[in-house]
Amino acid sequence: MHVQSVDASDIRSAADRLKGVAHRTPVLTSTALDHVAGASVFVKCENFQRVGAFKFRGAYNALSKLDQDERRRGVVAFSSGNHAQGVALAAHLLKIDATIVMPADASRMKLEATAGYGAKVVTYDQRTEDREAIARRLVDESGATLIPPYDHPDIIAGQGTAGLELCEDVVDLDVILVPLGGGGLLAGTATAVKDMQPKCEVYGVEPEAANDWYLSWELGERVAIAAPDTIAEGVRTTEPGKVPWPIVRARAAGVLLVSDDEICAAMRFAAQRLKIVVEPAGATVLAAAMSRRIPSKPKRIGVIVSGGNVDPETFAALCARGA
Repeated sequence: MHVQSVDASDIRSAADRLKGVAHRTPVLTSTALDHVAGASVFVKCENFQRVGAFKFRGAYNALSKLDQDERRRGVVAFSSGNHAQGVALAAHLLKIDATIVMPADASRMKLEATAGYGAKVVTYDQRTEDREAIARRLVDESGATLIPPYDHPDIIAGQGTAGLELCEDVVDLDVILVPLGGGGLLAGTATAVKDMQPKCEVYGVEPEAANDWYLSWELGERVAIAAPDTIAEGVRTTEPGKVPWPIVRARAAGVLLVSDDEICAAMRFAAQRLKIVVEPAGATVLAAAMSRRIPSKPKRIGVIVSGGNVDPETFAALCARGA
């Protein structure tokens, strides 16, 4: 496999590694959601995945491919939360030491869960420190392997198994919507979908305030933005990932934007009608479907709800805001 590329065979190989380890998450439907969206909507619930997010898929796939010497030296990752938990659990299952660089003000639930899986957590100040620089220093000091959240073909291949499963479980989809931060899930999903349901369009969805991908898509090159101010902490990226970018450009249909208010309304709807907890980043796709943002007016929409890791107090406040 070329270091900068991922193809369908890589995703199928990842699915084999994850079989019996990752959950095959369910697909929910709701007549109420269909009515609001004006289409049949199929909700792939990665909020039910191990660690509460799709990130476990990529983390386990990447760590399981390390050789014995690399496993002995351990891994380092940086993340605001879900990738942190994914790497921590994967490392625990594979008996690999893990150090995770996390913001000091990250979700308390995500910090505690990461440490609970046995990882060493190193916190930093997002306003004054560079998480990647800290992680690379730790790698230089220890000889550990860096496991980035999206800029890695094995991570992308693992994330793509969510899209592969959705295509296996639901046939003849017109569109699939994917939450969009660094781009690993979108790159992997678009690759799987183009192999399995080539007529299906795949869109990334990001908050209006975190529109680095939208701007990049419009210009045809990667654009950096200032640190975004959005409730969706899981997709507060400032620039599309280097490895996902060309894959997404070649295989996805475009990028859609939703407002924070629409995200809150989608979280509230999911709690009331689907009976599920969805974190803001994961609710972006529901918001896009509910606001009928898709240009092609599809009849059958798949959405990948990427996670459900949100503190109860924050969840209650955001759902109330969506009233």
